[in-house]
Amino acid sequence: MADLSAFPITRQYPPLHPDRLQLYSLPTPNGVKVSILLEELGLAYEPHLVDIGQNETWTPDYLSLNPNGKIPAIIDPDGPGGKPLALFESGAILVYLAEKTGRFLPADPAARYETLQWVFFQMAAIGPMFGQVGFFHKFAGREFEDKRPRDRYVAESRRLLGVLEGRLEGRDWIMGDDYTIADIASLGWVRNLIGFYEAGDLVGFADFPRVAAWLERGLARPAVQRGLNIPARP
Repeated sequence: MADLSAFPITRQYPPLHPDRLQLYSLPTPNGVKVSILLEELGLAYEPHLVDIGQNETWTPDYLSLNPNGKIPAIIDPDGPGGKPLALFESGAILVYLAEKTGRFLPADPAARYETLQWVFFQMAAIGPMFGQVGFFHKFAGREFEDKRPRDRYVAESRRLLGVLEGRLEGRDWIMGDDYTIADIASLGWVRNLIGFYEAGDLVGFADFPRVAAWLERGLARPAVQRGLNIPARP
C-alpha cells in the first residue's frame, strides 16, 4: 500500500484508497478538466471535495500541496519512477496524465505541440477572460455602475470564441478527427459561459454555430457527463 503520509494534505483529506490517484477539486471549469480526463482514461482515483467557499484551499495543509491556493491538484502514488508525485495547475495535470497513459495527446511531435498550444490558449485566454465575464455579469461586479470593464471582457470573449469558431471549420474537434486534452481543457469553460454565467446572449453565442456544435458533441460523451459532477457537491 502506498504511503502518502509525507504529504500534509492527507491530514486534511485522509485517503481511503492511498494506492489510487488522489484528486483534490471542485466541479468548476478548471476542476472538471481533470475529472473528465480521469473518467475518459478509466484510471482509479479518489476524489476529495475541496470547499473553496469555506476557504479550504488556504489551510497550511492545502497550501503545502498548492502554494497558489487553487483547485485542482493531485497526488499520484505511482508517479515517475514509481514515486508519489504531487501536481497543481489543471493544464499541467492534463499533460501529465495524457503522457502517463499515452492517450488524448498525439505521439507525433508536431501534432503534440499543436495540441499543447490549444491547451495553453485555454489557460492563458479563455479561462481568464470568461471568468471575468462571469464576475462582472453574474457576481459582485454586476453591481458596478461603470460597465466598461464588463464590456471589455465581453468583447474579448467574443473575439476568443471567434478564434475557436475559425479553428473548428471543417473539424469535429480542435485537432480534427481526434478528441484531445485541447477539447477537454475548453469544454467546461464554454459550457460555464453560457450556462452558469448566463452570458450566452451577452456574448452573442448564437454567432458561433461551430463552437455550439462542438460543445454539444463534447457534452454527449458519457465520461464528460460524469466528470462534470466530480467531486460530488454535498
